[in-house]
Amino acid sequence: MRYAGIVPELPLVSIVTPSYNMAEYLTQTIESVLSQDYPQIEYIVMDGGSTDGSVKILEKYAGRLRYVSAGDEGAPDAINRGFHMARGQVFSWLNADDTYLPGAVSAAVGYLLSHTEAAAVYGQAYWVDSLGKVLGPYPTRACDYEALGINCLICQPACFMRADAFTAAGGLNPRLPYSFDYDLWIRLARRYELSYLPEYLATTRMHP
Repeated sequence: MRYAGIVPELPLVSIVTPSYNMAEYLTQTIESVLSQDYPQIEYIVMDGGSTDGSVKILEKYAGRLRYVSAGDEGAPDAINRGFHMARGQVFSWLNADDTYLPGAVSAAVGYLLSHTEAAAVYGQAYWVDSLGKVLGPYPTRACDYEALGINCLICQPACFMRADAFTAAGGLNPRLPYSFDYDLWIRLARRYELSYLPEYLATTRMHP
């Protein structure tokens, strides 16, 4: 499947962060998005009605991101609603305790622009602890569809998808509170090509 419609103009990238009582990490996550060197980013934070000061943090970024603070039915519901608000041609979501590494968005978009057969691209990522110390690499590798049925070899914050592919696959399943990303990768892989970019794009946090 080819996506010639987004060339040659730079596509708008819509990034959604689901968050609930994550004030401890939220600023770092936001800054990792807003400091990206890619010029076309729409950033939406879907706060689930936090009571820990998260909304005060979000208010400080007024004009640089959009946010909603209201109850939801969990992260997949919040992400789906965020993408429903989004206008971008490329989608990614970043949990409120994860971060992008510098240049991540540019690298992902550059790959999608030059590989029109790919519906999504995912890079490498680091596991970090609650203090941000690197624990080691997430076990990503090139997409082998048989292996994907056994293990999740895609690190979610390092994945960027074409918006139309996300929509055609049906979005996230809100009935899966923990494995909704893995479920999406499998459904996308049934229809499209998912490509691996061997560059470090993100960190994902491991909690005790």
